[in-house]
Amino acid sequence: MKVNPFKIIGWVGIAIAVVGAFVEIPYVGLLLVLLGLAGGFAIAAEDHVRVLVTALVVTSLSGVLMNIPEVGQYLTSIFSALGTFAAGAALMIIARNIWRRYKP
Repeated sequence: MKVNPFKIIGWVGIAIAVVGAFVEIPYVGLLLVLLGLAGGFAIAAEDHVRVLVTALVVTSLSGVLMNIPEVGQYLTSIFSALGTFAAGAALMIIARNIWRRYKP
């Protein structure tokens, strides 16, 4: 079985998002964006739209989960962090697409 380092980056991002909902992690936002940028580098072209939409939707709708009693704040924190991670991946996709379009 071959280990895919980009899948590991994804799992680390998810783990940080979940753990970060319960404990304070210094520079968690920066860490998630950097992991998202690294992970976004390997996303196949056919998945670009899915990642871009995920980043937008998860980031904008994560606050809705705050309405759930008892666990809402944790779910909001987790999905907000996942949105940050996905936004990093989306930024890498956009940067690579711009580079491919205008490279010399």
